[in-house]
Amino acid sequence: MGGCRKKSDAPEAKEAVFLRRKITLTRAISLAIGTMVGSGIFISPKGVLQNSGSVWVSLIVWLACGILSLFGALCYADLGTSITKSGGHYIYLLETLGPLPAFLRLWAEFVIIRPANMAVVSLAFGRYLIEPLFAPCHAPALAVKLITTTGITLVIVLNCWSVTLSANIQTALTALKMITLGLIIVPGMIALGNGHYENFQEGFDTSTLTLDKLPLAFYSGMFAYGGWFYVNFVTEEIVNPKRNIPLSILMSLIVVTACYILTNVSYYAVLTPQEILSSEAVAVSFADKAFKSISSVLPILVALSCFGALNGGIFAASRMLFAAAREGQWPALFSMIHIQRHTPLPALLLMLPLIYLMVSIGDLYGLLNFYSVSRWFFIGLATLGLMVHRYRHPELPRPFKVPLVIPLIFTIASFFIVGTSLYSDPVNTSIGCAITLSGLPVYYLVVQKTRIPGCCISKFNSMTAKLQILMKVAFQEVQTY
Repeated sequence: MGGCRKKSDAPEAKEAVFLRRKITLTRAISLAIGTMVGSGIFISPKGVLQNSGSVWVSLIVWLACGILSLFGALCYADLGTSITKSGGHYIYLLETLGPLPAFLRLWAEFVIIRPANMAVVSLAFGRYLIEPLFAPCHAPALAVKLITTTGITLVIVLNCWSVTLSANIQTALTALKMITLGLIIVPGMIALGNGHYENFQEGFDTSTLTLDKLPLAFYSGMFAYGGWFYVNFVTEEIVNPKRNIPLSILMSLIVVTACYILTNVSYYAVLTPQEILSSEAVAVSFADKAFKSISSVLPILVALSCFGALNGGIFAASRMLFAAAREGQWPALFSMIHIQRHTPLPALLLMLPLIYLMVSIGDLYGLLNFYSVSRWFFIGLATLGLMVHRYRHPELPRPFKVPLVIPLIFTIASFFIVGTSLYSDPVNTSIGCAITLSGLPVYYLVVQKTRIPGCCISKFNSMTAKLQILMKVAFQEVQTY
């Protein structure tokens, strides 16, 4: 009878509702590079230079951010191969430090971090796409926001429709990103070869450097590298994760760090620091000065680069929400998967309203500082959790094991940047902290189900059932971790 059951179950398993392993090594590398190389390298040079005070100090900040991100990536490669669930930061905090910090991370992610991050990237997409049409004037803010909301909606639709389609688009756009960076790096290197060193000659002039602004320079730099952790959000969908997670994270970060340093050197070879600081779109200003013949094409390439980062970020972030709902810390509806498309449809749709709200705010640098404190605080907590987990569970197999000094350095650096930002930008930092802590009453009053009246639970379950039918979604039927 056991044999008969096995045969009859085989065709059903093919149609079972669960997230398939469709992320190969190439797609994982594309996801990591594609989410790192988004708007950051085209927006952040201005923020890094403004807050670091000089050319050479800004280049040192870029290199330091790359090394610090590499340390963080090594920690996440360790966590991703020993804790095999999807969900990234959230699931690592849950498994290492417990449910409360995990929920606060989740709350911060979907109230501040994710909407603000996606708004920054999508606003850059809208601005670069439409700016050439209004040159030499600036594009109207309303037009930028309309293009931005259209792009966000398109990305959500693509991710709801097919995992394979969104992954293939991500791979193609990542290749396009590398071409775009090449179009910046090559003319910059040619300019250096022709002797254009003038912007580097007084590069160590630190008269305008103030230590209270330096953490904000690191925030801008770390924003540009943000994305190395997205592979860990989709662990259960990666083919051979024990091999491909470390490989994809490390290969992508080495490539991106090298490209970022060369890109910034190219910016300084062509543009003066004053031109960078006065520019709304550094890559457009670079193209206008370096090669006017294709200056109208580069903004479109940059916009497509931002679109790729938007696609990768939404693809990965929806899995955190999916994982949290599966763990019982978010409404069960969001742990459901479309029965035909095999995509986490409810989790994807939930992100739209808050992203629209952040886009309506519209201040790129305000948004950047607004969410950075929460993001890096919780990433530092996750690497602290790695050390705690290593101490509590020394018997667990770790296919990729990093020396403890690496998570120690990364954790201290993350907390130091967060701590100094309270002095550098107290208003945005305080708002970020307050919104994160607003998750405490939600956790104790709502997540702890014993405190919810039975009638409310009954009505909520009824609404969930109706939405489940409307969206054609169901719970995962196959355990994938």
